[in-house]
Amino acid sequence: MHSPTPREVLALCREKEVRAVDLRFMDFPGNQKHFTIPVTALSEKSFEDGFGFDGSSIRGWQAINESDMLVVPDPGTAFVDPFMSQTLVMTCNIQDPITREDYAKDPRNVARKAENYMKSTGLADTAQFGPEAEFFVFDDVRFDQNEHEAYYHLDSIEGQWNRGRVESRGNNGQKVRYKEGYFPLPPVDTLQDLRTEIMLTLQDCGVPVEAQHHEVATAGQCEIDMRYAPLVKTADNLLLYKYIVKNVAARHGKSATFMPKPLWNDNGSGLHLHFSLWHGANNLFAGSGYAGMSETAMFAIGGILHHAPSLMAFCCPTTNSYKRLIPGFEAPINLTYSSRNRSAAIRIPVHTPRPESKRIEFRCPDASSNGYLAMSAVLMAALDGIQRRIDPGRPLDKDIYDLAPDELTDVPKTPASLEESLSALRRDHQYLLRGDVFTEDVIDTWIWYKTEKEIEALRQRPHPYEFAMYYDI
Repeated sequence: MHSPTPREVLALCREKEVRAVDLRFMDFPGNQKHFTIPVTALSEKSFEDGFGFDGSSIRGWQAINESDMLVVPDPGTAFVDPFMSQTLVMTCNIQDPITREDYAKDPRNVARKAENYMKSTGLADTAQFGPEAEFFVFDDVRFDQNEHEAYYHLDSIEGQWNRGRVESRGNNGQKVRYKEGYFPLPPVDTLQDLRTEIMLTLQDCGVPVEAQHHEVATAGQCEIDMRYAPLVKTADNLLLYKYIVKNVAARHGKSATFMPKPLWNDNGSGLHLHFSLWHGANNLFAGSGYAGMSETAMFAIGGILHHAPSLMAFCCPTTNSYKRLIPGFEAPINLTYSSRNRSAAIRIPVHTPRPESKRIEFRCPDASSNGYLAMSAVLMAALDGIQRRIDPGRPLDKDIYDLAPDELTDVPKTPASLEESLSALRRDHQYLLRGDVFTEDVIDTWIWYKTEKEIEALRQRPHPYEFAMYYDI
């Protein structure tokens, strides 16, 4: 696929009568940031010189005494924004203005280095990722936390709890039962047109889509599947996906969230990552072994499962992530692999025998993750597995949730909390440092930020359910 040159981006601005250019990048935890310049400030030289900004105000980045940074736009990411008037958008790389070196804590730079390291090993030249990002769409969201109260309130017109609600137009009673939201037709599925609008908007912005549908949970759980692409491109697309999902929902007076587990006692939202390694036109995961996979694929599985506890610090990076990873809600809690079995941490899809379709599906991640960091970490674990020929052990093709406890004794479990994952990362991160992909500073900053800003912040605050358990003690 042809990537636009700076000259072609400027020509696109003239063709589309663009008057503003929005420059976007990702902060360390995983939220996208932006600022806007007039189109007259953009020239071919801008793609080399970049634009200055204050890096000290970005979470997890520079100190106040070394705050100046540069954003350098990538012309290959340009698209005309569907929500902003006469605005062209580009994703940017972050550089130090003095040394002009790529900034180590720019998540996109980590992903670029991961791709370069993979090529340097000679093992593969392309890592293809296909994300299945699930999300909820609510009709009303209210929450607060202060010194004397803590609460959240979520509402959805299709939620089962609204069967008895008196509605202004009358209640049609067509609600989604708990855990029965997979593929219902309208009028039970109230979000068909909204998902189609998201799908078409994604395609208009250059992101190929394979399908869209309602997901299992009640109250507006959705999934729109993007077509696979190389690592950096997929991470770019995932940011655009979140942006479009949230803004189309807002345009309809609704609110979309990628929070992994907003509803208690119902299915959470994951980010299932379909993954394969290629050399030229050859899929290195296709072979004649288990489920039509190659020896290379099995070693990649071995690497991912071996490093899974530390991987989870990037793939499931919020305290809320671990409320999703519990038995009974189709989320993987056992670190094993299987063909067809969706309760395994790694599934091998077998819907087609074609070699080009052979891949693995890592089901642990969720969409609260920073896509650049999560997919880079998965790639590094897979490469380590191939280099060290890590045996993934035997597959577990039974229904894991129906097994007796003694049958699961030897099956490793996913970490039960973010704190456990960060501890695993502290112990096991050498594989991430190869090729200077992740640095010690990146690892240390990630552990510090997640511990101080999230784990400790939550630990200090009374939980509403504690009042139900302990108020009358």
